[in-house]
This record gives sequence, structure tokens and C-alpha cells, in this order.
Amino acid sequence: MTTSDQRLNLLSFSGKIRILHLTWFAFFLSFFVWFNHAPLLGVIRETFNLTSQQIKALMIINVALTIPSRIIVGMLVDHFGPRRMYSLLLFIGSFICFGFAVADSYEQLALMRFLLGFVGAGFVIGIRMVSEWFPAKQVGVAEGIYGGWGNFGSAGAAMILPTLALLYGGPEGWRYAIGTTGVLALVYSAIYFFSVSDTPKGSTYFKPKKSGAMEVTSPKDFFIYVIMNIPMYAALAVLTWKLGPTNLKLLSAGVTTVIYATLVGIFIFQTLRIYQVNKHVFTEEVPEIDHYKFKQVAVLNMAYFVTFGSELAVVSMLPLFFMDTFKLSPVTAGLLASGFAFMNLVARPGGGLLSDKFGRRKTLMILIAGLAVGYFVMSHITDAWPIWLAVVASMACSFFVQSGEGAVFAIVPLVKRRLTGQVAGMAGAYGNVGAVTFLTVLSFVSPQAFFLVIAAAALITLAAVALFLEEPAGHMAEVMPDGTVQMIEVA
Repeated sequence: MTTSDQRLNLLSFSGKIRILHLTWFAFFLSFFVWFNHAPLLGVIRETFNLTSQQIKALMIINVALTIPSRIIVGMLVDHFGPRRMYSLLLFIGSFICFGFAVADSYEQLALMRFLLGFVGAGFVIGIRMVSEWFPAKQVGVAEGIYGGWGNFGSAGAAMILPTLALLYGGPEGWRYAIGTTGVLALVYSAIYFFSVSDTPKGSTYFKPKKSGAMEVTSPKDFFIYVIMNIPMYAALAVLTWKLGPTNLKLLSAGVTTVIYATLVGIFIFQTLRIYQVNKHVFTEEVPEIDHYKFKQVAVLNMAYFVTFGSELAVVSMLPLFFMDTFKLSPVTAGLLASGFAFMNLVARPGGGLLSDKFGRRKTLMILIAGLAVGYFVMSHITDAWPIWLAVVASMACSFFVQSGEGAVFAIVPLVKRRLTGQVAGMAGAYGNVGAVTFLTVLSFVSPQAFFLVIAAAALITLAAVALFLEEPAGHMAEVMPDGTVQMIEVA
């Protein structure tokens, strides 16, 4: 590959660059819809006379459904392709958005906000699309552009929606602002469907050999896979407990018990399904061509837990944190807090670019270390700080957070090509497990202690990356539909 081949002409709107632009904007809209409530929480709080615990519950609920959704959508996109899945997700998400806009009780708000977590699964769809269109030497920066510019949707919501709500006028202006985001998603679902293809012309779209669970290649990997599923169910159980009769009292004791039992049942069913798909690893040697190390997936899960998980948690609480700490208006607080997500425009592509240039493992270690320091600094923000300094501290921290996300997903497509959607889905789900975990911590402690907890989690993750993550090999092998073997460059 020549140097000119490796450069991305982002001003172009043809070929793979066209697909990249269309796909990052689909992700932008999914985030725009998913976090359309965050900058309007102050107004929503007044409309429904909500308590601080009810507000915190909405934050947690918003990221809950994304945990199982990313796993399921990851499997579906590997099977059906990203074109159909992204269009369907935006179409369904638009109507859930309309439901949130017209809600007239806290219970309806909470239900619609829970269902909107489904829209967050859009991320894994684009990861597969971009990996199909870009070669290994460009995939890190391409995935970074996709994720970073798409993640900017939360900043776009923070910057645009409070003003849009004011323009609509009246105490119900927030409803029209949120409804507008649903209209945009609905229209773009059709545009995306008719504008993209899953692969370049003549390329093969590799699908998993079996469906229902991720393939593993050794008994050791089987047990790691099962263990790595436990935190996802634990996060949902914690959410159920938080909403149950001993806390926010949104769920009755009977409903809470049913949900616990359902989670246990689904975990058992999933474990059995994992065994059905992978039982051959206990009795026969897996061909070398199919081998990959699941510990790579496990470490990437942890890294995304602390990077994207912390970003989701912080963008959910930062507008309200700035508003309450510095006594700002919702519009001003939303604009200042948007700086955290604003860094996505350059930081996440930057993380992917650094990973492409200087090595996957080393880059990720440096960025996670910077993340830990950034959150330690944010833990010292009080009303005694100048506002500008608090904003600078949050943006500096967010650079390492989002660069780390870019570095994680520079590695994800290089684990096993035909499983990219599922690997992305599991890592993405762990991002939401992190968000639920950190937002649950926030419901018990001060914002300053909340930032310290994230810093501590980052140090643990740094140790895991240093000890267990391996640099991807030079090539991976995939079996073509006709039985021949294709070597795919990954480094």
C-alpha cells in the first residue's frame, strides 16, 4: 500500500470515504437521539417536579437496555449486514423518541428513556461497516472518525436542543425539541438504506459459521467467555435493585423479583447456548485457521468499560453538575458541558491514528494512564474554581477518554474478521456496563468522589492491558464461501 493510498481524503464523497461520511452521520443521529434528554434535564425536572433521585434514575435507565442490545445487534449485523440493521435501528428509535416527547408522567418518561437505550446499539453496526470498507493500515483512524464524529451527537444535543426548546417557546418547548430529533432519525433511516452497500463491489461479506453465541477456540476461552457475561447481567440486576421498592420505588417487590428471576434464566439460557455453539472445543482440536485468543476480547471489554463507560456517565451528569456547581442557566451549562463530548471530533480519530502509527497496545496503555490522571484532576473541581478552568480540565480529560475509545476500536476489527460485529457488540456492551456502574456510584456519592472512582478503575484496567493484551499479528485467515482461504492484512 502506497503512502497516498493510506491518506484519507475526507473532502471526497465517493467510494469508501462516502460510506464513512454516511455511516458516521447515522451514528451521530443515534447519539443525538439517545442523549437528547441530558441538556434538557433541568427543564424536565421542573415540568414533572422530579427529585434528584428520579433524575439520576433516568440517567441510569438511559444506558441500561444498550447492554443486551449491543450483544444482540452485534450478532444480527454479522448475519444481516450493517445497511439493513442501521436503517431499522434509526426507524424504530425515532418512534420511541416520539413516545418520550409526549410522555405525561414520570413512569412514561422512564419507560421511553429505557427503550431509547436500544438506539445506543447503533455503534456496533458502523464498526462492522467501516471495517468492511477500509484496509488494516487505515482502519484505526477510520473507526476513530466514525466513532468520534458520531459520538459528537451528544455534544450536538447539548449545544442545539436547549436553544431549540427556547425557540419553540413555552414550558413545553423541550417536547418539540426532542420530537425534532426523532423526525431527523426517521428521515435518515430511509436515506441510509438507499445510499450504502455492506461491502465494496466484489468483496465477500464474511458471516459467523454459527449463530446464537460467539465462537471460541479453546476450553479456557469458553470459561472466560461465560465469566465475562456475568458483569452485564449484574449491571442489569443493580439497575433493577436501584429502581426497586428499597430505593426509588418505581418497581414493586413482585416485579423486581420477576426481573431478577428473568435475568438468571436468560443467563442460564445464554450459557447453554454458548456451550451448544462451542462444545466441540472440549472434544476436538480447532483448526489453526479459526484460532483467536478470547483474552483479547476480555481486555478490550475492560478498556471500553472505563473509557466509553465513563464518557456516557459524564455526559449524562456534566450539564447538571456545571449548572448546580456554578449556578448557571441550562443553556449555558449545556454549552460548557458539551466541551467534554466536543473533543470527540479530534480525540477519537486521534486515538485511532496513534494506534495505526505507533502500535495498538502501547498507545492504549498511554491513553488509559492519561485518563486516570484526567479524572483525578476533575475530582477537585468545586465552585471555588474559575469556570473556564473547570471546562479546560474536563476537555483535557475527555481527550484521553475518547482517544482511548479510538485505540480500543482500532484493535476490535483485528481480532477475528467474521466476528467483528459480535466483538464490537460485547466491547460496546461493556461500555454501557461501565456507564451503569459509574452512574450507580454517582447516586451514592458526590460528583468529586464519582470522578475518583473512575480514576481508580482506570488504573486497574491499565494493569490488565499491560499484563494480558497482545499486539495483533500481521495477518488473519478467513475461509471463503467456496472453501478457499483468504489472508487478511491486520498490521
